[in-house]
Amino acid sequence: MRIGTALLVIWLVIGALAAGQRHYFDDDSDTDCSNLATIAVTIVAGPLNYVGVNPKISCKAPEPSK
Repeated sequence: MRIGTALLVIWLVIGALAAGQRHYFDDDSDTDCSNLATIAVTIVAGPLNYVGVNPKISCKAPEPSK
């Protein structure tokens, strides 16, 4: 059980490093659904980012009614 947890943490840390290298954590004013989803998927992809996986998510949040 401890090995699985350690592997999961290492996997997610590698994914966070990949997202950082792609400058996804830079302070942007245009943080929207697509950017947040791309960051999340990149972190979950972990080491796969270094073998050619480049996840990108596009989504559209509903506009508030007036």
